[in-house]
Amino acid sequence: MAKLFESIGKLGLALAIGGGVVNSALFNVDAGHRAVIFDRFRGVQEIVVGEGTHFLIPWVQKPIVFDCRSRPRNVPVITGSKDLQNVNITLRILFRPVASQLPRIFTSIGEDYDERVLPSITTEVLKAVVARFDAGELITQRELVSRQVSEDLTERANTFGLILDDVSLTHLTFGKEFTEAVEMKQVAQQEAERARFVVEKAEQQKQAAIISAEGDSQAALLIANSLMAAGDGLVELRKLEAAEDIAFQLSRSRNITYLPPGQSTLLQLPQ
Repeated sequence: MAKLFESIGKLGLALAIGGGVVNSALFNVDAGHRAVIFDRFRGVQEIVVGEGTHFLIPWVQKPIVFDCRSRPRNVPVITGSKDLQNVNITLRILFRPVASQLPRIFTSIGEDYDERVLPSITTEVLKAVVARFDAGELITQRELVSRQVSEDLTERANTFGLILDDVSLTHLTFGKEFTEAVEMKQVAQQEAERARFVVEKAEQQKQAAIISAEGDSQAALLIANSLMAAGDGLVELRKLEAAEDIAFQLSRSRNITYLPPGQSTLLQLPQ
């Protein structure tokens, strides 16, 4: 019986040791990840391990897993424009490593390749591109600036084995002096527009007065010519028209009473 327990104990110990060895010889690579194998005797292997469960030699080989999915990163940069204005720019980058170049990336840069590469190349490219434009062009030609930054930065990142899926300018501001200058310019433009409106209004009023005076002059001339041609007949006609208009207005008033001519009418007037 003792020998049986001893045999079972030895078997369990062997199974535990064997399980530990098997477990240490297996490693998993999750979806969207890749692994690089570091061998203690041969260094970093050129083979990139894909997703799934894989074997390695325990204590001799070590897996280094990289995330190959696109990841975002914001890089703030302070630089100068063509007209020497301070510009604060924040660039949003969506990046991922080239899976086939992971051994070179790990050997030459390290696991934290994004921390070592992206800030430096982003600052370099942004300073070079922004220096080609003045402050006004950075606002009016923002799409062109963003495209040139994307092209130059993508080309620069490829030399380090990185793929940039998207590059966009998310924040663009200028120094305090430039902002105040822009505000003063806008106020001056508004004042100039207001002054121009006042001048145009005065000019229109002047033209209206001239036209009105010319009209009155022409009317007076026509009347004078008519009087010379028709004598007093025109004046008598105007008198009759005026009298007719007065009579019409008086006929509509309740405070006016007409007495027929040649008749005596008795009015009850207060004593």
